[in-house]
Amino acid sequence: MQRVRGSSPLSSTNEKPGALHRASRIRAPLAGGCRRISGPEHPPRAKSAFGEGRWHHVLMTATDSTPRTILEGTEAHIEATEKYAAHNYHPLPVVLAQGDGAWVIDVDGKRYLDCLAGYSALNFGHTNERLVAVAREQLGKLTLTSRAFYNDQLGGFAQALTRLTGKDMILPMNSGAEAVETAIKVSRKWGYEVKGVPAGQATIITMEGNFHGRTTTIVSFSDDDVATSGYAPFTTGFRGVKYGDVEAVASAIDETTVAVLFEPIQGEGGVVMPPEGFLKDLRQLCTERNVLMIADEIQSGLARSGKTFACDHEDVVPDIYIMGKALGGGIYPVSAIAADRHIMDVITPGSHGSTFGGNPLAAAIGTEVVAMLEEGTFQARSTEIGRQLEAGFSPLVGQGLSDVRVRGAWAGIDIDPTLMSGRQMSEALMARGILAKDTHGSTVRFAPPLVASDEDIAGLVTAVTEILAGR
Repeated sequence: MQRVRGSSPLSSTNEKPGALHRASRIRAPLAGGCRRISGPEHPPRAKSAFGEGRWHHVLMTATDSTPRTILEGTEAHIEATEKYAAHNYHPLPVVLAQGDGAWVIDVDGKRYLDCLAGYSALNFGHTNERLVAVAREQLGKLTLTSRAFYNDQLGGFAQALTRLTGKDMILPMNSGAEAVETAIKVSRKWGYEVKGVPAGQATIITMEGNFHGRTTTIVSFSDDDVATSGYAPFTTGFRGVKYGDVEAVASAIDETTVAVLFEPIQGEGGVVMPPEGFLKDLRQLCTERNVLMIADEIQSGLARSGKTFACDHEDVVPDIYIMGKALGGGIYPVSAIAADRHIMDVITPGSHGSTFGGNPLAAAIGTEVVAMLEEGTFQARSTEIGRQLEAGFSPLVGQGLSDVRVRGAWAGIDIDPTLMSGRQMSEALMARGILAKDTHGSTVRFAPPLVASDEDIAGLVTAVTEILAGR
């Protein structure tokens, strides 16, 4: 197990170390106040309780001919972000500057336990020593070649990832959404060239409540109104069925069906798990009907659930794995799909590609991630964190929580909406030095880095308990 670094009790003193004041820079000074987001999707924000930010103009020097503005303090950073960055997120009012293990520090020197972990991209913790060392070494050698040439890192990464997945080949990409799009393209092409589906008629079955990304095609089969509003017309070729209902899947399959795309655990939905046995039944159905089983393990995979892949909990092997997030160790965007040769051989030169996919930096980091996963210590630690979360949260059902769902170091709690919203719980936790994020109104997800200590998790449980009790 990687050493747990930076962990300490939640009650520890929040000093303001000078080393944290690394200047964030923008190209021009701001004028006026912070623009506040309003409307049904973005409720008005209260004025920040943090101190006023300070703006400093930096004079041009002989080596730096560009005038810049240095921002200091939480308020200044928030104002700059709100004014110059599109409002596609509604962040908690904290500005992070440094991370170590399971902990982060804001620009004012306050420490927080990170219980979101970059939506599971930071399974191995912030600034993991092994991953940072690999990244630094590769940064000094070669970072990008494009796939027009071979590089000395991709082959080893591909071999390692096929060993981890048990598949013959991988196709490397960058973001999770790119990997999902890649799986869709591969399955359609397989349907036409191998299964014999008539040209232009391939269909893919998806699950209600899904989250696979935000591209135009992917939101076409989302049932989230916020994610889809204003983006029509949508891509056709998808059929949605109830999550966890294998009979519904069976009824939806016809001669045009090429794949079933699913999440073993729906993370954005609030850590929602299908009924026990669903994955095995789905595997059998897909085999019988000659349909590809595609598991989106972008959030659930790579030790988050206590296993290397969440499908492992039912000893199920899909036809295609989709991986991302933690595959880049929280350092660099790395994603991939993995499948056997009879599926992947439909991809030929020019039929799919990515300038950055499989670049030397990504491949070097990904290879080290695989090496860490093969040791098994992160999976074991995830299981232990899960036991602690379940033991702490389950007694709160009926005491402010209506439901608790835990699988490994991943928990979703549903709060009694008469007490508070998920956003209010997240804000209350932030005030206590814990960062988490709400989803779908009254639900809060917890996904701490797998290097979090028992003391860290106990502090989280205590904080949630006290907030629900009104203390």
